Amino acid sequence: MNNFDTLGLSENLTSVLEKLGFEQPTEIQEQAIPQLLKNEATDFIGIAQTGTGKTAAYGLALLDLVDPEFKSPQALIMTPTRELGQQIAKQLVEFAANNKAINVEVVYGGAAISNQIRALKKPTQVIVATPGRLYDLIKRKAVNLSAIKYLVLDEADEMLNMGFKEAIDEILEYIPGDRAIWLFSATMPAGIRRIVKHYMDAPIEVSINTAERVNKDIEHQYVTTKTSNKIPALRRFLDLNSNMRGIMFCRTKRETQKIADELGNQGYGVEALHGDLSQGQRDAVMKRFKARAMQLLIATDVAARGIDVDNLTHVFHHTLPDQLESYTHRSGRTARAGKKGISLAFINPKEGNRIAELERKNKIKFTAVEVPSIEDLTSSRMHNWANLIANTKVDDQADTILEEVQGKFANLSKEDLLKRLITSQLDHILARNRGEANLNEPQGGRGDRDRGSRTEKAGHTRYFVNIGAIDGVTTGDLIHFLSDASNVERQYFSQVTMQRNYSFFYLDEKQENGFADRFKGIEIEGHAIRVNRDDQQNKPKSKGKYKKKKEHRRGAGRKSGRRRKGAQTV
Repeated sequence: MNNFDTLGLSENLTSVLEKLGFEQPTEIQEQAIPQLLKNEATDFIGIAQTGTGKTAAYGLALLDLVDPEFKSPQALIMTPTRELGQQIAKQLVEFAANNKAINVEVVYGGAAISNQIRALKKPTQVIVATPGRLYDLIKRKAVNLSAIKYLVLDEADEMLNMGFKEAIDEILEYIPGDRAIWLFSATMPAGIRRIVKHYMDAPIEVSINTAERVNKDIEHQYVTTKTSNKIPALRRFLDLNSNMRGIMFCRTKRETQKIADELGNQGYGVEALHGDLSQGQRDAVMKRFKARAMQLLIATDVAARGIDVDNLTHVFHHTLPDQLESYTHRSGRTARAGKKGISLAFINPKEGNRIAELERKNKIKFTAVEVPSIEDLTSSRMHNWANLIANTKVDDQADTILEEVQGKFANLSKEDLLKRLITSQLDHILARNRGEANLNEPQGGRGDRDRGSRTEKAGHTRYFVNIGAIDGVTTGDLIHFLSDASNVERQYFSQVTMQRNYSFFYLDEKQENGFADRFKGIEIEGHAIRVNRDDQQNKPKSKGKYKKKKEHRRGAGRKSGRRRKGAQTV
């Protein structure tokens, strides 16, 4: 591959590139820059995916083509979002370090227009702008585009998706007809082709086959789970890998904020980024994200355009985008600069065909993965907890407090005390995951019907119990009761589905021997507990006048004095 010295760029630029650490041009840069420099009055189309270096491809050529001595704007770069505009302007200023006479100004909505008007009164060779704000400036006669020689439409497909077609048409009316249009886009939908046909004259087109290049360092994965379980599933991944750092994409602004609020209230380091936030709020969120003050950014596609953050390990898709091309934009946020990354989509059982469509259209391969199990989380959490305890510096007050409380542990051995501490951690894990040990669903599942999902779980058997929500218990309470009464460890129970009068759960088939028989003779306030396999008769019998007091915590039954025959209290 050629280096930058052979592309026709000036020594001013190549020396700056060397200082900035640019060693080899990307494919789009290698093919576009010579064409743009040699054919300065020629229209040009560059098709390349996000992260391939399109900004440098047109930006370096522009800096060599504009005349620093000419004080009016000669180049206009239109981009869909403020964030991308700022990023482009910042990079151009860095490239122009050896030519201080070139001034680059960026204008966008959400900032004081008076400041931008004042900035444009200075000699300016290059303007970077979002369409809406630029059109406002034109109407105010605050910007003169009569000397524009080069018009760059960057991320053209996204500008159309965001509804800027009319603004672009209006702006083009104020630009001289002999200008060159350079259009850069990740895709070429029909709307882009119409712009090409209407405004461009015999353009040179360079299309980079970027599927392999862009995605080679990205591992594409998906999990299949119920829509209602997508956030619990996400929590499992976050809990298992505390070093994970990424972006989750959502479909709507409302959904984005709701998910961020829910995770934030549960103690996760997340924030939302969407169009309902003020520009100041969006800037503050991005500042915190870049400073690693949060683990996960929850964002809409539009708000995330132009985000340039290094070292993201993951991109999550709460919902797959409507336009499959957008998947490439999203996943391209990770695995940059030669690093590896994971793009993980949460799909419901009916969306397997969309994964196949993405594979076919984007020439990528997805791997089906499972939501981490309770056992995975338990192992990870207990190791982290043990390391934390072992490495905690003893507080000066510890001796005094130990004297006060050590009598309470006098009858406990070291092993007994550790077991109790471990149990408290296990209870926390179980409570946080609401007793739903398995969040995975097979593709093509029928979803929830009547008594809950009937999806089979390999190595497990589905059971019925005549205890339900009317009894004032949670799924966690139920698992504790089933475990206590049967002497089967809690980790062997999973996938509890609770209805009003009864519940279903899965039991590891290795624990089945005589399991149902262990509940015979157990009563709670005169109510006989019945447990049997789901493939046996399982319609709940009437409870008559039996009504349990609603309790909200495991063990509340002990306080109320309820007892069952032949067993300890529930």
